[in-house]
Amino acid sequence: MSDLSRIEKRKLEKFFGMDSGYVLEFSNRTFSEFIYESLRIEIYDDKYEYGSGSKANRLRAFWDVESNYNVGKLTKELLTNWHEEKVLNLFEISKSEQNLFDECVKIYERLLQATIVEEIEVINDNTNDKDFNLLAKQIKESIKQNEPEAALDRLHTYAMKYIRKLCKKHEIGLSKEESLNALYGKYIKFIISNQKIESVMAEKILKYSINVLDAFNDIRNNKSFAHDNPILNYSESVLIFNNVTNSIKFIESIEEKIDLEKKQTESTEQTDWSDIPF
Repeated sequence: MSDLSRIEKRKLEKFFGMDSGYVLEFSNRTFSEFIYESLRIEIYDDKYEYGSGSKANRLRAFWDVESNYNVGKLTKELLTNWHEEKVLNLFEISKSEQNLFDECVKIYERLLQATIVEEIEVINDNTNDKDFNLLAKQIKESIKQNEPEAALDRLHTYAMKYIRKLCKKHEIGLSKEESLNALYGKYIKFIISNQKIESVMAEKILKYSINVLDAFNDIRNNKSFAHDNPILNYSESVLIFNNVTNSIKFIESIEEKIDLEKKQTESTEQTDWSDIPF
């Protein structure tokens, strides 16, 4: 559901001429084709049925049903189409039209800044591992394009590489054949046994997340592009992305704490006590 404000909706309705029930100069057919080509969405689906079912009402329903990203993207496409038609047909753009156009541009720019995945920046594409960086960039690009379902297999691979890297860092025994949840379970056992978790609740959440990643194995194998599968729906893909990235975000905070403690210990050990007067 987008968070278009009342005044933003009024501006868009005014610009698209929606008071008449129409949207710009589109017919039912061209309206449907335009939105499908822009977003691969069928605007005449029942979920966009609202009021009279006119093009304007279907667009209003679209604003209420779809995410900020989708609403922003379609708004951008509609505005670009309007501007191109004006230029190609040598129609003059009045000052009032330009002013309202500029206001509508601000609306889609705001909407497109929203991200569907809360902690996507934790997917690090700035490491010394070329393969790791490429994987992270592909994941971020899918999120930028609002296609989380298309990157579930790469998210699984990223999580595998990430947890395996941490296990090696802490000299946790592992084998090449171990699953994601098995590796993650070993890492969680390590940080709990080393007293890096302060609360019982956080400990229980982390232990339960081992089961979550076990289920992620099934998603990767049977609901992603890792194989010839029907991919998972959009909403559940977003849920999985947010769950995994939030877990990585928490682990990053634990690793920062471990690294800081290690530096402090090394600093203390390197102190030359002979230079200290008594």
